[in-house]
Amino acid sequence: MSDYLVAMEAAWLVRDVDGVDDAIGVAVSEAGKRLNQKNKEYVEVDVGATGCPACGEPFDSAFVAANTALVGLLLEIDVFNADSEEHAARIAKSEVGGALRDVPLAVIEVVETATDEA
Repeated sequence: MSDYLVAMEAAWLVRDVDGVDDAIGVAVSEAGKRLNQKNKEYVEVDVGATGCPACGEPFDSAFVAANTALVGLLLEIDVFNADSEEHAARIAKSEVGGALRDVPLAVIEVVETATDEA
């Protein structure tokens, strides 16, 4: 059994926003509240990055049209005592998906973390 860091992306819809910065702030705040309730902070929430099609430079993953935004969020969670990378990904999607009903999720990376065995 190993420990893993699982990174996922989520598509978060925000209504009635004035701009990209407003949309990002609302999305990160709302997702953080739903994921990290009761003073248990176990999911890192940040805005995702999208590569520019022309130059390849990353920029914040948010699009605003008609005062409605689609914000790509990066979610990271530590999964302990999983059998494999696939098992860790299933555990992470189950944990995060339970708190974020009706929010599209995709696992983008699973990394085994070092464990201290005494």
